[in-house]
Amino acid sequence: MKADDKPAFPAPPVGWDLRRTDIPHGKLEMIEYDSKTVGTRRKMQVYTPPNYSAAKKYPTLYLLHGIGGDETEWARFASPEVLLDNLIADQKAVPMIIVMPNGRAQKNDQPTGDVFQHAAAFAVFERDLLHDVIPAIESRYSTFQDREHRAIAGLSMGGGQALNFGLGNLETFAWVGGFSSAPNTKKSEDLQSPATAKQLKLLWLSCGNQDGLLHISQDLHGYLKNQNIPHLWHVTDHGHTPPEWKQALYWFVQQLTFSQGAGPN
Repeated sequence: MKADDKPAFPAPPVGWDLRRTDIPHGKLEMIEYDSKTVGTRRKMQVYTPPNYSAAKKYPTLYLLHGIGGDETEWARFASPEVLLDNLIADQKAVPMIIVMPNGRAQKNDQPTGDVFQHAAAFAVFERDLLHDVIPAIESRYSTFQDREHRAIAGLSMGGGQALNFGLGNLETFAWVGGFSSAPNTKKSEDLQSPATAKQLKLLWLSCGNQDGLLHISQDLHGYLKNQNIPHLWHVTDHGHTPPEWKQALYWFVQQLTFSQGAGPN
């Protein structure tokens, strides 16, 4: 633990993750797309907000899973559709589309056997995301198609992917979040520089202080702090567990102001 390893937000309020019957609900659906990168048809889960209409345009959050997960992990661990329905109803989050793809870009994309043997496929997913996933989403749903309305975040291995791909493709993403990022995260100096920092609307780092991977996020936070690069640093008392990622998502989506373009305070 270091002096500034503190929570940026309190524990979520009572009822934050309970499905409410008195509000409109969005839709969670599994769709398929053709991946030229992998050479097969792949699946991803998509949340559309309440009262979704093709007559409007929506911002998009690409939400990535961990090394042992797949396109169903976020829905199983965190019920993003419940969190977003509640936050949108309370006017604490902007209506958005959330895309939960499979970040293991290979034909056998399920976490079978030794999950670490598939690690290389998580790097390949950068091409699949940029060239196949995003075009599929933007052709099927009514989305804004500019960087200011695209966010990327993920947990563990997906956190490393989000930082690598988001900060490596600032022409595509303006909002980037790493939750409990894993060792696949690139070296700090290769990820961000003061020259590119001004292009970001938000750079989010979070982790639990009981997490053996805390040092990954600490190192990047320390580098960003030393370089005076704006970012949000949120450390809780969790471990490398679903409750950590669920509350991180809850607070992260509330920072995605999109049209207002606000970054961290």
